[in-house]
Amino acid sequence: MAAVVHSSAVVEPGAQLGVDVEVGAFCFIARGVTLGDGSKLHHHASVEGNTVVGAQCEIFPYACIGGKTQDLKFKGGNPGLRIGDRNVFREYVTIHAATNDGDFTRVGSDNTLLASCHIAHDCGLGNHIVMSNGAVLAGHVTVEDRVVVGGYGGVHQFCRLGAYSMLSATAKLVHDLPPFFIADGTPAEIRAINRVGLERNGFTVEQLDRVKQVHRILYRDGLNRSQALEKLAAHPLAVSEEFQRILRFAQASERGIAPGGR
Repeated sequence: MAAVVHSSAVVEPGAQLGVDVEVGAFCFIARGVTLGDGSKLHHHASVEGNTVVGAQCEIFPYACIGGKTQDLKFKGGNPGLRIGDRNVFREYVTIHAATNDGDFTRVGSDNTLLASCHIAHDCGLGNHIVMSNGAVLAGHVTVEDRVVVGGYGGVHQFCRLGAYSMLSATAKLVHDLPPFFIADGTPAEIRAINRVGLERNGFTVEQLDRVKQVHRILYRDGLNRSQALEKLAAHPLAVSEEFQRILRFAQASERGIAPGGR
């Protein structure tokens, strides 16, 4: 079925709308935007810039998707935003384009961003991420798959959040948050493993036990970071996916991994 566009909406020449797209009252879609099949814009939603939105995404009122970067280093050109399929962006969500010509902010598929979330320039998000109301990511943040960011949680530029991790509500993350763990506080510290999240994602008892062992070595054995990583690498379970994921994450860290808390 052809796109259904409300008579009050503004769709600029050059915008591309897939089949079964719905555009509500007073929406704005700029030239250069592509909306995938089956996507829906509720009233007063805006999509602009060099932006591609995948199939079956839903954009709620007053969300602004693809706006110009707020980075003061912007020098012009045509940076953009690339979004996957089946994402939900609730009211007042803002997602900005990248800063440098030819670069993209990227959002994967099956993500849910609740009201007033913000994703800044040059961020890279994976899949099945949930960001609660008011959560904000500064520029160049990387969020791996199945991460949860609690309400009003804030993430510093260039930080990374590992798969299956959780940043608690109102926490401020200034280091990298390793996979599997929960961080809380200002600044955020590792508090525990994300047991509920792991169980919901089908982790077995054996996998949970390996994650516990990793957590104990990193945060409970009294070792400095180098000693802990050496112990993990020499552990009999070092070849397991859980150990390897942590080791790869730590080795790639530029901001350092979050410290442990009480």
